[in-house]
Amino acid sequence: MGPRKPEDGHAVNEKRIRRLMRLTRLMPIYQKPNTSKPAKGHKTCPYLLGGLRVERPNQVWCADITYLPMRKGFLYLVAIMDWFTRKVPAWRISNTLEADFCVEALNEAIHRFGPPEIMNTDQGSQFTSFVRTDRLTRVGTRISMDGKGRCLDNIFIEQLWRSLKYQCVYLHAWETGSQARAGVGRRITFYNHQRPHAAHGGQLPAVVCFNATQTDQQVQAVA
Repeated sequence: MGPRKPEDGHAVNEKRIRRLMRLTRLMPIYQKPNTSKPAKGHKTCPYLLGGLRVERPNQVWCADITYLPMRKGFLYLVAIMDWFTRKVPAWRISNTLEADFCVEALNEAIHRFGPPEIMNTDQGSQFTSFVRTDRLTRVGTRISMDGKGRCLDNIFIEQLWRSLKYQCVYLHAWETGSQARAGVGRRITFYNHQRPHAAHGGQLPAVVCFNATQTDQQVQAVA
């Protein structure tokens, strides 16, 4: 038997691979934490988007939570998106899955742009919490929640997650929450104001939002 050649590779076990990945800070790209766990006793709402034609800003918002891998551990990111314009009006980062950061993002979005007609989410405990559903009810927003088989309903925000992670998050090894917030903030600003969106013929989400809002105001003035 001759000497081992470089192309023969090296025989290693799983434990050694894990150790080498830890030392070189390599991380596999796949969803780790479950961010959509329902809570016992929380009220869920019916799905309202079946057959609905979305044709203006603030008609339908959606929200979703994803995880952000850090150098050590991970953080959670929630974002709200307007279905028509694809614009992200608000987002928040947290180190826990408590509902507070979702409510903070919702409050900011409503304060800046007014309440949506419909808010659609999954049935995760953060979205079914009383504080959040009560806030939406008080501003007159109808609450819609995905049921089984509705995994594609948040496809627009899933595209945001894919872009954010592959073009930003996975390229850095953030150590602190402030670094993560700064990086995510820059990326979402780019997404809203600089990234052409195919759904609107290459227009920017912020431009689509502005133009649609101006048109709506002009129609109301004439009426």
